[in-house]
Amino acid sequence: MNAPRGTGPYVDAHHHVWDLSARDQDWLAGAALAPLRRNFTLADLAPEARAAGVGATVLVQTVTVADETPEFLALAADSDLVAGVVGRTDLTRPDVADTLARLRELPGGRRLVGIRHQVQGERDPEWLLRPDVRRGLAAVADAGLAHDLVVLPHQLPSCARAAADHPGLTFVLDHLGKPPIASGVLEPWASAVRALAARPNTVCKLSGMVTEADHAQWTVDDLRPYADTVLHAFGPERLMFGSDWPVSLLAAPYGAVLDAAELLTRSLGADAHAEVFAGTARRVYGLPGG
Repeated sequence: MNAPRGTGPYVDAHHHVWDLSARDQDWLAGAALAPLRRNFTLADLAPEARAAGVGATVLVQTVTVADETPEFLALAADSDLVAGVVGRTDLTRPDVADTLARLRELPGGRRLVGIRHQVQGERDPEWLLRPDVRRGLAAVADAGLAHDLVVLPHQLPSCARAAADHPGLTFVLDHLGKPPIASGVLEPWASAVRALAARPNTVCKLSGMVTEADHAQWTVDDLRPYADTVLHAFGPERLMFGSDWPVSLLAAPYGAVLDAAELLTRSLGADAHAEVFAGTARRVYGLPGG
């Protein structure tokens, strides 16, 4: 693919790591995910990221386990690559504010930049609108953190309502809201994502597209209608690149994912390009250099 690269260093606003000897990743079930059933560490990521011109990353929660966020903060504290951590806490607990304060006091706690809950696994499409969750989201806002949304398309309307209910909280949509790229279908996802983007306190990650496409034979043209939709809806100042490594390895190497994002945004001017590939992430997550 080898798209021409802009000036770096880039920010990769979304990746994961895991160590199966320390903790099982129970979501890695089935033959399709077999290539991911091994350890993926920062030592694995670092050379790939550096070779692609990435100078800073955001490490994002993976499993619903309380110990994972402190572990990720400790990794960030010892890393010159991980500039921020999107962790996890139980938003339904009445002591969310105290929990966030304790996380901030841990080694690497100053690198906590956001909180994410696996909303995609909730049966209630309006889970985000529950009173106990609303209280938790308010605590995240009060702590000065962002809230990452990992949701499915049918959950996007509740995301827009939550964003309206919490104007002081920045909501970051992961993976474009997981549109059905492999099928080529745009609606009703496109209308729902535009409604979310109409809320000024929302941001979208240009991430996760290759794994929603046909892993074996996707092309940039397959991704383009979806990338164009979010680029026009959010604008480059509210769009940020994320690799979704190592999940993205199911469909493409690290560099190819970045190349695809470059090709999908090649019409942007230099300033807008810099927003998508660094500025938005630094500003939204309060990363150094922002």
